[in-house]
Amino acid sequence: MAPVIVADDVYESYGDTVALDGVSLAVEAGEVFALIGPNGAGKTTLTRCLTGTRTPDDGRVSLLGEPPGESARERLGLLPQDFTPPERLTPRELVAYYAGLYDDARDPAALLREVGMDPAVDTRYESLSGGEKRRTCVAASLANEPDVLFVDEPTTGIDPAGRRALWDVFEALADAGTTVFLTTHYMAEAERLADRVGLLADGELVATGTPEELVAAYGGTQYLAVETAADPDAFDGIGYDVERADGEVRVLDVAPEAIGDVAAALDARGVAFDALSWSEPDLEDVYLRLADDPGVVEADEEVVA
Repeated sequence: MAPVIVADDVYESYGDTVALDGVSLAVEAGEVFALIGPNGAGKTTLTRCLTGTRTPDDGRVSLLGEPPGESARERLGLLPQDFTPPERLTPRELVAYYAGLYDDARDPAALLREVGMDPAVDTRYESLSGGEKRRTCVAASLANEPDVLFVDEPTTGIDPAGRRALWDVFEALADAGTTVFLTTHYMAEAERLADRVGLLADGELVATGTPEELVAAYGGTQYLAVETAADPDAFDGIGYDVERADGEVRVLDVAPEAIGDVAAALDARGVAFDALSWSEPDLEDVYLRLADDPGVVEADEEVVA
């Protein structure tokens, strides 16, 4: 089966500023693909090119097997980062307004309940909190029960409980076969939702892979942090490499079950310490490393799932 979203060597610029520099990716049906990267990396521009709201300067884009402008609108859902709906409508009126654009739309009240909003609330959109506005907009983007959903920073401004409620919504959509393309600054969001993650930096797709693959390739190593005034030389002979960082000594590549052995070895050497804490790398470590230095990834070493 052909991918439902394709970008092939896409270039786009704003005057002398290169926004996208030869970006290529493919997203399969039913996949959740998360695009991460610093502000100004090109995430919103790429989303606009993929949805047909902007035509790239060069390269090929297809959506559901067609140029984005020719794709069936009723099969698509889109929530831009900057979206201002009619502000004098209540949440139910607003979602009903967008549902009315389609012949076979979902029930507005059910959509609002799904995203954690009370359908009976009669507050106008302009008077809602930032999180309530965003949840209402997510509900509106689902009115047509899209086959492909694009959401640009979907949980910005939403409290942690509301964010997790929306994660449940997106997971249910993916389980039902909807393809979801999202951009996010929340690494926990990408790590939980995405089948694959792409990191965009300076207009280039630096690395693509499952969260686990990216963490394994670029996240660094797990380590045991030892709060101690002792010099790293005092750790010689314990069987692990060590380094000093951020005021602590880190014992590298220590599995959780080996923490007791390391503590016993330090006691045997008379190394005094105040605390031990074990840490393993996650997607945020990958983001910080690659966004700061995209050159870490060589072309022949790029993770591609």
